[in-house]
Amino acid sequence: MQVQGITTVTATVAVRLKEGISTPEKVANMVNRNWLFLDFFSSSTEDKLAWLRDEEFARKTLAGMNPLSIQLSYLPSQTPRGVKNLRKEELRAIRGDGRGERKEWERIYDYDVYNDLGDPDNDPATRRPVLGGRGRPYPRRCRTGRRRCRTDPSSESPPAKDGAGIYVPRDEAFTERKAGAFATKKALSALSAFTTAQRVSGDRRRGFPSLAAIDALYEDGYKNRPSSSQQEADNLEGYFREVLQKQVKLLLKGEKEEFKEELRKDFPIFSKLDEETYGPGDSLITKELIEEQINGVMTAEEAVEKKKLFMLDYHDVLLPFVHAVRELDDTTLYASRTLFFLTEDGTLRPIAIELTRPKSPNTPQWRQVFTPGSSVAASWLWQLAKTHVLAHDTGYHQLVSHWLRTHCCVEPYVIAANRRLSQMHPIYRLLHPHFRFTMEINAQARGMLINANGIIESAFAPGKLCMELSSAVYDKFWRFDMEALPADLIRRGMAFHGEDGKLKLTIEDYPYANDGLLVWDSIKEWVSDHVNHYYPSASDIYSDEELHGWWNEVQTNGHPDKKDGWPELDCHGSLIKVLTTIIWVASGHHAAVNFGQYPYAGYFPNRPTIARRNMPTEEEHGCEGMQPTFVEDPVRVLLDTFPSQYQTTLILPALNLLSSHSPSEEYMGTHTEVAWMANREVRAAFGRFNERMMRIAETIDRRNRDPERRNRWGPGVVPYVLLKPCYGDPKDMSSVMEMGIPNSISI
Repeated sequence: MQVQGITTVTATVAVRLKEGISTPEKVANMVNRNWLFLDFFSSSTEDKLAWLRDEEFARKTLAGMNPLSIQLSYLPSQTPRGVKNLRKEELRAIRGDGRGERKEWERIYDYDVYNDLGDPDNDPATRRPVLGGRGRPYPRRCRTGRRRCRTDPSSESPPAKDGAGIYVPRDEAFTERKAGAFATKKALSALSAFTTAQRVSGDRRRGFPSLAAIDALYEDGYKNRPSSSQQEADNLEGYFREVLQKQVKLLLKGEKEEFKEELRKDFPIFSKLDEETYGPGDSLITKELIEEQINGVMTAEEAVEKKKLFMLDYHDVLLPFVHAVRELDDTTLYASRTLFFLTEDGTLRPIAIELTRPKSPNTPQWRQVFTPGSSVAASWLWQLAKTHVLAHDTGYHQLVSHWLRTHCCVEPYVIAANRRLSQMHPIYRLLHPHFRFTMEINAQARGMLINANGIIESAFAPGKLCMELSSAVYDKFWRFDMEALPADLIRRGMAFHGEDGKLKLTIEDYPYANDGLLVWDSIKEWVSDHVNHYYPSASDIYSDEELHGWWNEVQTNGHPDKKDGWPELDCHGSLIKVLTTIIWVASGHHAAVNFGQYPYAGYFPNRPTIARRNMPTEEEHGCEGMQPTFVEDPVRVLLDTFPSQYQTTLILPALNLLSSHSPSEEYMGTHTEVAWMANREVRAAFGRFNERMMRIAETIDRRNRDPERRNRWGPGVVPYVLLKPCYGDPKDMSSVMEMGIPNSISI
């Protein structure tokens, strides 16, 4: 209503408080305060700001409580005069001063290196090198300011166990609902490992007694099917009780994911590593061997020219780590190359595996090529060689494709956005849904997954060298401009530009690329609409000081060890590509590498996380013998090569947890932000985005029914649904893989 020319507005503000902060006294104190509200709408006051009482109080509490509920978006140059100073002051306050230990109720965003993964004061064996800096390049994490360790001043003292108590700015913390669901499944993971340790009498190295014993795991449970209703999904107490009963019962008894294939563009195959250090760099996968394995249908040179040869190449990545890993208990490592031939039906057939152990001061280089031989012995060796390669690929997937390229590399974007972009900024509004809960889940990972003696070190082949391996890959291979899906496909030889300039796939039926490019293009169009609306000209982009401050800080503070691959934000095209890349990595890329983990790898012989025994042919050449021998009992050798019982039941609940969707997940193309709906043009653009995503879902369904697509249809072939847009309704779904693409990295 209007009273003497003054507009009176009724506004409601919902303030979410973390447990421990919401005491009756504090809530009462907040309710009695005079708050500052922004953005009300009426026919006569649209696009204007109204102030309610106590502006000075708002100024003082802006950084601490942030009661602003700002619905309209403004570039810095368009900021209403009444809030210009507050906009700048909030950003200064949120950056902090880089001193002191952060408290859980604060909203301070700052950077630090990864130096909190061990606990050398209590256990010197858990000391881990600092990740971040010249020696071991790495993205930066959120600074917590905890005290340094007494025995290792370069390390920060660890938080409470399992990630509890690791500081994240309060706006990044889980909701109570999500925190409850996550805590329940995390507790079950620990319970499963404990009961298994009891059943194997504390012998964590004990393998499975038979292949039937492996299958029995899945008769006892380890399913990965979404709840049939939201009510069932929210019934955490019932879920916990059911699994708890199952685990106690077991205790009383006493008992397709994306490979990193690359098109082979040259021949012969050769390593780039120093031969003086590692031994000969040429490959034993020769022209003659290739032609024998493809039955002479073409020469090796013709196969390369016709783009028929693909390689899963972990040779140069793993070779520098082989000797160090072999010094660890109950694990081993080789460098590997696996060659595939593209058949006429568009599927890849593995034809050769080369395993290499580098030379050392006391031993020469060892290497051997294994093929799908016709004899029984050759078939068993082929099976063992595949086990080693699958362990390599599973480890690379978890440490690089998943953790490094999504969780780890996105966190600096989140920190920089909060430090440099006002919450009024349209680019902040565009990115914010894709940063939801990422810092919290990363903090949880530092406390239970990637920490010293955590799940990753305990169950994956590189052991305590896992994070150093991810640092080495970041140093040699990661570039921001290569994280865009089209650029990544082109770099790996999986796509190329045709004569018409359009992107074409080297393998026409490549589900990840086929579906991913549809999602990429849809994201790009949504981002283009958003950017073009708020930046009518390139000069508007060039003059946006907050935007350039954010992008500069991403490079200099968030990823300071990487100097190349950063586009300049000097036009619409470059800004759209940068934003599309970030959104793709946080949504589509993460969905593709995360939610298929348990469905594809839950049956661990399909995707073992570790290979614990050397190849028997290497043992025959003078290394320590293996009992029972390969000749006497090849099944026993395979079982001893697989992960142990303890490792298996440690990793399976973790994969189940990681592959689960949150009860309150927000899905791409379906979740809207208030700021988008407040603007007519942006609202219409999002409506078009939603329509495109639903059409993509229909296209993916048709592709999965197409008998010509042999990589997603046929007997024993799993339909590819990891990039299928959806509203996330669990009804009538057979797998978490088809529940949709979450907006952010929240699990």
